[in-house]
Amino acid sequence: MGFLTDWITDWLKGLLIDGILGNLSGLFNNVNNQVGEIAGQVGTTPGAWNPGVFALIRQLSETVVLPIAGLVLTFVATYELIQLIVEKNNLHDVDTWIFFKWVFKTFVAIMILSNTFNVVMAVFDVAQSVIGGASGIISGSTAVTPDMMATLEADLQLMDIGPLLGLWLQSFLIQIVVLAVNVVVFIIVYGRMIEIYLLASLAPIPFATLSNREYGSMGQNYLKSLCAVGFQGLLILVCVAIYAVLVQGIATAGDPIGAIWTLVGYTILLCFTMFKTGSLAKAVFGAH
Repeated sequence: MGFLTDWITDWLKGLLIDGILGNLSGLFNNVNNQVGEIAGQVGTTPGAWNPGVFALIRQLSETVVLPIAGLVLTFVATYELIQLIVEKNNLHDVDTWIFFKWVFKTFVAIMILSNTFNVVMAVFDVAQSVIGGASGIISGSTAVTPDMMATLEADLQLMDIGPLLGLWLQSFLIQIVVLAVNVVVFIIVYGRMIEIYLLASLAPIPFATLSNREYGSMGQNYLKSLCAVGFQGLLILVCVAIYAVLVQGIATAGDPIGAIWTLVGYTILLCFTMFKTGSLAKAVFGAH
């Protein structure tokens, strides 16, 4: 009878140990995959991220929004001309050079408007070049190595069924938490790219106001928003780099379960800081 009890105990212990190690190994794989995907996604240009969506947005911007922007530019240019004439003592002191000035400004505004999409993509190309340079430095240090697995397995062999059952429940809960955080990170990274597409689709309208002093604030704020969204990717990479350094610091901790709960805390912290990158980038560039 005692032999049967020992056999059942050993079988249950082996089952729980395998379950705990399986859950935690999956945790490390999920974290490494998610971190690697973040670095890859934020380093991709809008055109390369999804060529089909990019072509759709470009066609929408150039065929639907651009004609409306042309009307806006016509209004702005006409208003600018009236202001230039009236401000010179109600037509009593008119210099011919102001007309050359108006023609030049209108010409530049038309040139910018006709190349709006290229200008927008140029802003993101500059941002992506910076992000690409940073990802080469950061990506090499983001892998979480499961060195604690061997030590953890040896410690688990010395534990009774009750504590092992508790640890199995903890590891199962940890895996669910990390999966939920992965979903949130996915939403943040992909939501940034969709925001880029939305900004690009309406680009001609704010660009049409750049030549006017009174209405030009719309276009200036739009350019600031473009830069903020573009360089938000760099802030996301910085968050990932800080996360990787913190995780590497707990990888050899003496208490494996405590270290893994700390890893979960750092993962949730990564999610929170990534949420703040959008507002922080806009604050840096003065966009609102």
